[in-house]
Amino acid sequence: MRYYEVDFHIQLGTDAHTGADAPDADMLFQSVRDVIAACAGETGFETFEDTADGIRGYVQTVLFDREALEQAMEYLPFENTNITFDVREAENRNWNEAWENEGFEPIVIDRRCVIHDGRHVPAGNGFETSVEIDARMAFGTGTHETTRMVVAALLDMNLEGKSILDCGCGTGILGIVALKRGARSAVGYDIDEWSADNARHNAVINCVDERYTSLLGDASVLQNMGEKFDIVVANINRNILLEDMPRFLKVMKNGATLVLSGFYKEDIPMLEGEATGLGLKLTATHEDNNWSCMILRLTD
Repeated sequence: MRYYEVDFHIQLGTDAHTGADAPDADMLFQSVRDVIAACAGETGFETFEDTADGIRGYVQTVLFDREALEQAMEYLPFENTNITFDVREAENRNWNEAWENEGFEPIVIDRRCVIHDGRHVPAGNGFETSVEIDARMAFGTGTHETTRMVVAALLDMNLEGKSILDCGCGTGILGIVALKRGARSAVGYDIDEWSADNARHNAVINCVDERYTSLLGDASVLQNMGEKFDIVVANINRNILLEDMPRFLKVMKNGATLVLSGFYKEDIPMLEGEATGLGLKLTATHEDNNWSCMILRLTD
């Protein structure tokens, strides 16, 4: 996938850099960094690193919205502080190269499901569900809080004979877990070609490929979907969830379950408001390190 690298430059007012208040200036500088990261994250940015004069963020080129970012920076709550940013295309390289070469330690979820890379296989076989993931430039191995929460939610459901839709499937882990827990079929889609291919590959190595379909594209692929689903899962950022929720609804059966994650605790009221307006009822929420997961049901 292609990324933009965005450098945010922070310039505090001169009165913050001198005199007895210098330590406070350092605290303010870090606070500005934190708020920039939070606001940029809401527009699709995935990761950040500190720089000498600010912070650097990375966002997929297809998700970058300059206008939304400029508006977010304009209304930051800091007086006498100037924030500018530069955008350039990041080096096109395999960001997961080290991960792919070294693999990852097994990840155990609720002591019932283990996710491993095929090389670091846990001793014994006392887990209800074992999933092998070969991560090739795709998000979703179970290390992130949001992935773990959605997997945990699936573990608590009766999936026997159910149809699953995974929106923004990454490695395909969520659909594969569901299939291994008795789901009849799973469809996953992702805007990233690497992810769509990787999800298909992981379905093969888990021997569920005959029941798994991987599609390349965004939520527009749902327009021509010929079936409706019992369970829809979407581990994406808040803004995309808000935009795509009406599309999810059109491919959900009456009484279907929608599992959302990829957002912070503070985002729950906004997402619940949108969901309620669409006829969805919130049945449970889960939190992990301020990341959240919502489980909703489409009322009959």
